[in-house]
Amino acid sequence: MAFEKNGIAAAGACETGCPHHKHTPRDEQAIRLLQNRLNRMIGQLNGIKNMVEDNRYCGDILTQVAAVESALQSFGYIILQDHLETCVVEEIQNGNPQIVDEAVELMKKLK
Repeated sequence: MAFEKNGIAAAGACETGCPHHKHTPRDEQAIRLLQNRLNRMIGQLNGIKNMVEDNRYCGDILTQVAAVESALQSFGYIILQDHLETCVVEEIQNGNPQIVDEAVELMKKLK
């Protein structure tokens, strides 16, 4: 069982509480693109926070919430694709077919 805090599995935690790391590292360009997407989402979230503080119209806030949700969904699919192309392929090649079950569960989490 993964390390849990308040009943929620810690991100990247394994059965012994150690973090998981990719065997094949992301290249610098991929990291830069992912960080740019994350920074854009952080900016959008800060914008939503400011909109709430400024008592902006609910419809405008919801439009921004939808934009962040869409951006996060796209980010998740990029990470999932990378996971399938690297981690899952490597585990199958190493004789671990159970990785497919993990991949299916991860896909379910993304909706």
